[in-house]
Amino acid sequence: MEEPVNFAPCNNLVVMTDEQDGLAMGCAGHPFVRSPHMDALAARGTRFAQAFTPSPICVPARAAFATGRWVHQIGYWDNAMGYDGRIPGWGHALQAAGQRVESIGKLHYANAEAPTGFDRQHSPLHLAGGIGQVWGSVRDPMPDEPRPSQLFGELGQGQSRYNDYDIASADQAVRWLQGRAARPDDRPWTLYVGLVAPHFPLVVPQRFLDHIDMAALPPPRLHPQDGHARHPWVQRHADFYDCDAELGTPERRRLALACYFALIGFIDEQLGRILGALHETGLEASTRVVFTSDHGDNQGARGLWNKSTLYREAVQVPLVMAGPQVPQGRVCQTAVNLIDIAPTLVQGAGLAVPEGFSGHSLLDMACEPDDPERVAFSEYHAVGSPAGAYMLRQGRWAYHHYVGFEPELFDLARDPLQAQNLAGQAAHREVQVYLEALLREWLDPEAVDRQAKEDQNRLVERMGGREVALRMGPQGASPAPVF
Repeated sequence: MEEPVNFAPCNNLVVMTDEQDGLAMGCAGHPFVRSPHMDALAARGTRFAQAFTPSPICVPARAAFATGRWVHQIGYWDNAMGYDGRIPGWGHALQAAGQRVESIGKLHYANAEAPTGFDRQHSPLHLAGGIGQVWGSVRDPMPDEPRPSQLFGELGQGQSRYNDYDIASADQAVRWLQGRAARPDDRPWTLYVGLVAPHFPLVVPQRFLDHIDMAALPPPRLHPQDGHARHPWVQRHADFYDCDAELGTPERRRLALACYFALIGFIDEQLGRILGALHETGLEASTRVVFTSDHGDNQGARGLWNKSTLYREAVQVPLVMAGPQVPQGRVCQTAVNLIDIAPTLVQGAGLAVPEGFSGHSLLDMACEPDDPERVAFSEYHAVGSPAGAYMLRQGRWAYHHYVGFEPELFDLARDPLQAQNLAGQAAHREVQVYLEALLREWLDPEAVDRQAKEDQNRLVERMGGREVALRMGPQGASPAPVF
């Protein structure tokens, strides 16, 4: 048995994009995305090829990332319940040791004043008005009236306010790193940089679109117009919030896909500028880099866009780590999660990992053999969901459990695109029973669903009741702050 690695304390640089599919990188084999800086980072580090979000929507995923705990353990259920520091996370552990912890760009927490583990936040983006998407908390029962989609009011060539914000965030990160190099001290530091692309609006400068062969883009697969029957839970979600209907035509769907892929090229350029400054300042040798995203995007599959489902496109995220003592050029197939970043940052800074963290350090897993039995998990209790939904993956199997609905089961070895639901088939009953039992070892799905709805009902009542709550919160993306 190999001796465990003793990791030297280092600085941490965390860069998180928003809504980036885990396969949407050149190094992951994507046929249309150009990402030379992501690819170079993976080449000098370890890419976790089976990385998942704790919840396929921004605010719960980011709260779990901040605390190193699952959403059902912390109760930040939806986009109206921003992380407020009530449960301490990796930032608090680093601060308690006297280390510098700062952020630049998008956090999507409750507000800038909450004690969320940063000494300083530079131009942060948080919940709009501090309240977030209150209308999405109305789900017990779900509203009968459909919610008009406003994802694609802006689409195509141009430069959005989010593009400007990401460029400014990268500028500020470069200056921050230059300042650290000019005024060194002995304390390890942690810098978090939050970038917004490829989150909608799907607007991108033309030079990034020029790299996309739009004529070669295939149409979104499993579209209901082609005969695909959605799972009833998914259909209820789409009936409430039908983003695909806003696009309307094959041409606009193709343009939306092209812009999504081009935005990853845009954000890769910003990442390259940050990593370039890390190298040029000489800080690269003493800094471990973690690159990831908060969740993925459905990208038109099954007639769905945005996130909020348990399918691979929405739950799988990019996750790359590089720096001192990180294996170079490795592709790790162990299932990992954003909650594993919290113990990674604390361990990597030379500190003891708090007992309350639910994850396991990526530093350890990068240096260990692949573990095919480690379980991937995600859960959803937010906008458009009539009931709690839970994903388990282990080995070749993906299991989706919907409270009050029949489950889904996919054989990923034969069906990586998750086109054929095997749940209920006699030939697969044994694996379905096993995975449901495994889920129930983790949690009580019905009790968690009830708790989420009770918490959301209390929020709705505090805001004035259902009818008032349905009018509260942003109708589109949170506005970007002005630098």
